[in-house]
Amino acid sequence: MSERVIIPRNRGFLSIDSHPAGCERVVEDMWQAVPSSPTAAPDRAPVALVLGSSAGYGLAATIAGLARAGIRGIGVCFEKAPGRRTGTAGWYRTAATADLARRHGRDMVFLNGDAFSDAMKDQVAGLLQQRFGGQLDYLIYSLAAPRRTDPDTGVTYASVLKPIGAAHRTKTLVFDENVPEVREVESPAAEGDDTAQTVAVMGGTDWERWIDHLAARELLADGFKTAALSYIGSSLTGAIYRQGTIGVAKAHLEETARTLDERLGKLVGGRAVTSVNGAAVTQSSTAIPGIALYVGLLRGVVGDAMVPPVGQLTELWDQLTGVRPLDLDDEGRVRLDTWELDPGVQAAITDRWNAATTSTISALADLDWFRAEVLRLYGFAVPDVDYTAPVETDIPWPDPAS
Repeated sequence: MSERVIIPRNRGFLSIDSHPAGCERVVEDMWQAVPSSPTAAPDRAPVALVLGSSAGYGLAATIAGLARAGIRGIGVCFEKAPGRRTGTAGWYRTAATADLARRHGRDMVFLNGDAFSDAMKDQVAGLLQQRFGGQLDYLIYSLAAPRRTDPDTGVTYASVLKPIGAAHRTKTLVFDENVPEVREVESPAAEGDDTAQTVAVMGGTDWERWIDHLAARELLADGFKTAALSYIGSSLTGAIYRQGTIGVAKAHLEETARTLDERLGKLVGGRAVTSVNGAAVTQSSTAIPGIALYVGLLRGVVGDAMVPPVGQLTELWDQLTGVRPLDLDDEGRVRLDTWELDPGVQAAITDRWNAATTSTISALADLDWFRAEVLRLYGFAVPDVDYTAPVETDIPWPDPAS
């Protein structure tokens, strides 16, 4: 047993430790926020694979899939076990998700490892064959990583968040000792093969490799559907995001979707789409210059009308499972970001962005909400959790055999 009192210790938007009880409560709250399915349970619970299942939109996809669509299947993520420090927040969220799934009668296995590797693809394929009848109905692709090693060549690629063509200066939000400050930061322009390397990590190459791997083993069910999660965002953050290196990778992901959609249609009568999600506070998004400021201002404009990730992914599951028809834009993308990109909302955010300074930011952005959301990423600032009480940190990884 390893019980201790855990307090948040932050480096910028990153926390050194995570709180197991807080992470558990976050998962429970997300599950409770998902409305029950309006349709009768199918004769066979659909089998799903969620890649990137422990954080952000991948976690939301896992929980919404379990609670709304009644899925069973496999979640894959890459998390650090408890040791000298606590485990990562994703470690504890996965343990909590597995416990909830078990309590609700869902057969969900979680694997911890490199989703980019062929070894993980083989492990998943074996589990699908041995435990889940050899037929996969859905694959959600939600991997965000700093690097990827190509299984064929052994070359490791590194992704970067850089503008293309010229350096870019933008406002950003920082908290020094919990005091909010609006600063200007400059991001250097992409050089050399920065863009190609980012595409190799964050584009559609690995997504397509997963489909190839599973199709070669005849594991794709008739009508199989797959969705890769993406983001477009505002013109205010466009230079560093959608028009930057990561934007080229997202465009590659969307082109991959169109290629896969045609192939899967012929192969199993299936579909492949990208799902463009709305903004949220995630461990990935807070690392992007300007995004913290933008999301804080967005919340200041829309308030409780901001749709959380689990709400967006509930809508995606409804479209994938046929509760509602697939609603695609002209480029074949599911759009879950229309509430964010509403012209009136964007105009209001732009006005606040232009007016944002250290002295005005408290009146323009919902900073209390933003700070709480950042802390919640690590299990802190969660209502009804006693942070003065010792908590067990040595939580085991969910046993795949159970």
